[in-house]
Amino acid sequence: MRHAIANEIEVVESVREYLASQERKSLLRFLTCGSVDDGKSTLIGRLLSDTKQIFEDQLAALERDSRKHGTTGEDVDFALLVDGLEAEREQGITIDVAYRFFATAKRKFIVADTPGHEQYTRNMATGASTADLAIVLVDARQGVLRQTRRHSIIASLLGIKHIVVAINKIDLVDFSQEAFDKITADYQAFAESLGFKSIVPIPMSARFGDNVTRRSEKMGWYSGPTLLEHLESVVVEEDAVAQAFRFPVQYVNRPNLDFRGFAGTVASGSISQGDEIVVAKSGKASRVRRIVAHGGDLRTAVAGQAITLVLEDEVEVSRGNVLVTPGSRPHVADQFAANVVWFDEKALLPGRSYILRTESDQASATVTDLKYRINVNDFAHEAAKSLEMNEVGVCNISTQSPVAFDNFADNRTTGAFILIDRISNATVGAGMILHPLRRAENIHWQSLDVTRKARADLKNQSPKVLWFTGLSGSGKSTVANLLERKLHAAGRHTYILDGDNVRHGLNRDLGFTDEDRVENIRRVAEVAKLMADAGLIVIVSFISPFRAERRMARELMGTGEFVEVFVDTPFEECAKRDTKGLYARALSGAIKNFTGVDSPYETPENPEIHLQTLGRTPEEMVETIENWLNERDVAEHQFDDGGGI
Repeated sequence: MRHAIANEIEVVESVREYLASQERKSLLRFLTCGSVDDGKSTLIGRLLSDTKQIFEDQLAALERDSRKHGTTGEDVDFALLVDGLEAEREQGITIDVAYRFFATAKRKFIVADTPGHEQYTRNMATGASTADLAIVLVDARQGVLRQTRRHSIIASLLGIKHIVVAINKIDLVDFSQEAFDKITADYQAFAESLGFKSIVPIPMSARFGDNVTRRSEKMGWYSGPTLLEHLESVVVEEDAVAQAFRFPVQYVNRPNLDFRGFAGTVASGSISQGDEIVVAKSGKASRVRRIVAHGGDLRTAVAGQAITLVLEDEVEVSRGNVLVTPGSRPHVADQFAANVVWFDEKALLPGRSYILRTESDQASATVTDLKYRINVNDFAHEAAKSLEMNEVGVCNISTQSPVAFDNFADNRTTGAFILIDRISNATVGAGMILHPLRRAENIHWQSLDVTRKARADLKNQSPKVLWFTGLSGSGKSTVANLLERKLHAAGRHTYILDGDNVRHGLNRDLGFTDEDRVENIRRVAEVAKLMADAGLIVIVSFISPFRAERRMARELMGTGEFVEVFVDTPFEECAKRDTKGLYARALSGAIKNFTGVDSPYETPENPEIHLQTLGRTPEEMVETIENWLNERDVAEHQFDDGGGI
């Protein structure tokens, strides 16, 4: 009995020691990338197989799948280990990013297998965002191709500093040293300006295992490491623990009056009890009183640990802020330059409002300037007005409120962000911050003594922005003009911003592309906001075809201040009226980018006032607007002075 208990204790201790040894191993995140059919999935499958990461039943299933879907004849097709989707197997391509974990006696690994097709470049960017090293596969028969260069440039933009050039399928060129040397020279010449710290070329055959985990006897001319040897020994970037301390606050934990802690995960650096700490946005200082973790308090916490910090002082800290050490503070700004990789089928348009989300914070954001598009085939800088899906550009971005961040080159966690579409809530882009803009440091809000309320009180009215939207010829200007006449007659202070009139002055430099339409509405919305601040009732009459820009205009205004008026006239009726002759010219092709013809109009989903115009007079529609305003009593100062507005 005692002997059995002793054996059991010995087994438990062995398991504990094994688990502890696994925890002590360093972790390397890497991805495979390159052109189509270069063997990325096969290489990962080979690594998993040769490092004994495949169970016998998995191997048996792989052999069956190889007979059904394989492309290697009688041999096992290791690519099928990674190509998990049925669609991928049937097409013989990788579509999505596939992540796999494996370990050796020296190190743990997380590998991302990324698609080779150009239309899936955004998927490759996703896999590269957390990688320390990239294996760029090159078919020994094909050499360096367009997608090889494309993926290498994106890896550089996303902060990867270590590259393995895996010159694969070397068996198909008779293990030729000449082919290997030529590809190595071509790649190194191309990558010279990309800023990689190490480029290690390795000749290999993923299908047969040569130089993957075992040294090949067929390439006596090669004296470098095998792929696995290099992965186990490569020294990647400075460990996150050695970087400046960054603690994005995810949650303020206050279960009772006696406890107030700030929960999150240490993004970089380390912190100890008694250390001085600063709130990044406010600059308020305190010291760490406790570091609370699962299982008890800690004396020190390091990057990657989920903890709750309790401070000595009652400083104001909320979700979205970052706790840092005094000697190394991040930037806090509302304008910065960034590399942006665009994911969405709808193009990135400067002037359009998106939601920018960092590690813990979010804010409304606008691309104020697309400085240039980066040609990810040759790294050239190209003039552009928009970014299409899978394209990369350098942009200036303005956020509605300041955010705390580091340059991406200094900290990949606090220097990265994503952009989210305000309508669909889809992630449409990813960004890497280059630096804050100097203009952000030079421009500050000036405090004014006369408030918007004081201006409105002087006019005895509540400011409003009545935003008329609808197709050209729908009757917007007619109804808006009649409404202003009635408001003016009632003694109200008003101004009309009309689409055509504004294009004679403020927006005379803009055309009718989607990009220019977005900028057109952005400028008008800012002017309307200033006029509302002056206490005016602003009537805006613009087609404003896109929901995103109408929502942006709404969010600029105060609560209840923005009233969307949809002047709903069918396209056929607008074309029939054709008061300016524009529909006839657009339908004949003489005018391009005409709303309703070859440029879309996105109808309002929930307008405050919906005017269906067929069979109604302008006077009747103005009365509808009057009634809507008066019934809801939306103004502090009543519009109804006894006889309507």
